[in-house]
Amino acid sequence: MFKNIELQDFLLKKTKGFTEQWYETLDKDSAGVYGETEPQAIEKLKQQNYEFHELFCKAFGENEKDCLEIFHDWIIRVANDEAHLATPFNAVIKEFFRTQKQYLQLIEDFATQQEEMISHEQLNKWNQSIVDTMNGVILEFINQNTKAAERRLNAQQEMIVEMSAPVILLSKDSGLLPLIGEINTYRAKIVFEKVLQQCHEKSIERLFIDLSGVPIIDTMVAHQIFQLIEGLKIIGVRTALAGISPEIAQTAIQLGINFGEIDVYNKLDQALRYHKLEFAKN
Repeated sequence: MFKNIELQDFLLKKTKGFTEQWYETLDKDSAGVYGETEPQAIEKLKQQNYEFHELFCKAFGENEKDCLEIFHDWIIRVANDEAHLATPFNAVIKEFFRTQKQYLQLIEDFATQQEEMISHEQLNKWNQSIVDTMNGVILEFINQNTKAAERRLNAQQEMIVEMSAPVILLSKDSGLLPLIGEINTYRAKIVFEKVLQQCHEKSIERLFIDLSGVPIIDTMVAHQIFQLIEGLKIIGVRTALAGISPEIAQTAIQLGINFGEIDVYNKLDQALRYHKLEFAKN
């Protein structure tokens, strides 16, 4: 355990210049946050580094639980920082280890100055404490950074799906849902939720779903699409399908889906022409 007050004071005094020393030797060609050129971004990076040193001196020698508690806010803030999220893991870990090397050198300098008072056993304990503290911080940073990256990816995917599944108004009460590209289970789920919401908000009574841009779908996705049709029916939206490929038709048959109550057209323009004729009659 870290009990030497003189060592703690020594570290606190020395670490005041650590940030500038660290930044001077930083590989500015590195990807992500370490390659920033904007003065404001550089200042923010230096501030994060300086805060790390202040916390490290407090956490050094503590048990793992207390150490992580001391670093908790800093780790959450930096791990969720957009600049760090855009930085490869190996670049971040490299800088953690460069900082660890700084502290190991400091401990050696302190031990040299206090040579008669510090045993090799005590020096080894301090070195091990530095390694343990740094490892705990690195592991928790990776954990929090991974979670933040996953949240950002999910949000991006949801936005992309929402943008790729718009309900386009054709008339006052009719709309078109053009589905393009591969549809996986995740995308099908989001489409289900968004389309129901859009049809309700736009007071749509008839929706044309164009599947001509979908090459193939599996049984789970096909089931989800036909669940969407049932959901639309419940809120009063009549659905028509267009552009069903032979592969999708085969998948639907394998699922035992009944096309009897669904208007099906070979092509979208055929469905729209029929809709215009029907509208003219009324």
